Amino acid sequence: MSFQSPTPKPQATISGRPGTHHHGLHDHSAQGQSLEGALQQAGFYPRLVADVVADALDGRDCVAHLVHLETHFDRAEVRRHITVLVLTEDMLVITHVDDQQLDDAGEQTVAQVSTESVPVTQIRSVVLSYVYAQPQDYKPSDPVRELTLSIAWSGGQRLDMGPASCGDPQCEADHGYSGTIAQEDIVLRISAEADGLQAVQDAKLFARALRAVNTGSSAPMPHTGPGLPPRPRMGVFGNRASRGHQR
Repeated sequence: MSFQSPTPKPQATISGRPGTHHHGLHDHSAQGQSLEGALQQAGFYPRLVADVVADALDGRDCVAHLVHLETHFDRAEVRRHITVLVLTEDMLVITHVDDQQLDDAGEQTVAQVSTESVPVTQIRSVVLSYVYAQPQDYKPSDPVRELTLSIAWSGGQRLDMGPASCGDPQCEADHGYSGTIAQEDIVLRISAEADGLQAVQDAKLFARALRAVNTGSSAPMPHTGPGLPPRPRMGVFGNRASRGHQR
């Protein structure tokens, strides 16, 4: 999956059909930027991604969104993929897009797309993990250095295992293995250094909006989007979004 980024056209309509707009993509959330604008800023096939997201939204309006573009370096290749989370009043829509070259010259490229729609009533947990630099000198104005957003809804679990030890550096006995089990369906890691401080703040705001809609509570303004009561609706996409973006 090598990346050849298309040239962004900020003035152009993001839809694949000139002169048309997707209603939900223009809704502004607490981030202060429309979903359309966020996709254009990411610059990863914005027209294609916008059409896929709009189709998955099925006419719903965006309450909050999170667009996360990741870049990986694999020898001489640069690999990128994008994950788009869109929260509506009753659904969490997850879209994942990456690309792959079919020939060495890079003339033949295909995009691999997966979407999943999860009723907010099925979301079991929203976990935020923070990393702060120099905690001994912490001030309320200090920004978060890194944030990890974990969302679980299907009961899927991640198991991290490693050799156990007794704490004695001279001990050579076999103490078996120890590990932790974390419940998660999707994990996004946002770094202030790589993605910018605003990206970290946007992830925090999205998590707050998701919690508010999931619990049916009103979220405080202006920190989150409007808290709206969930309306159960089934139709979870059978295939999980690509987990290449997970830890």
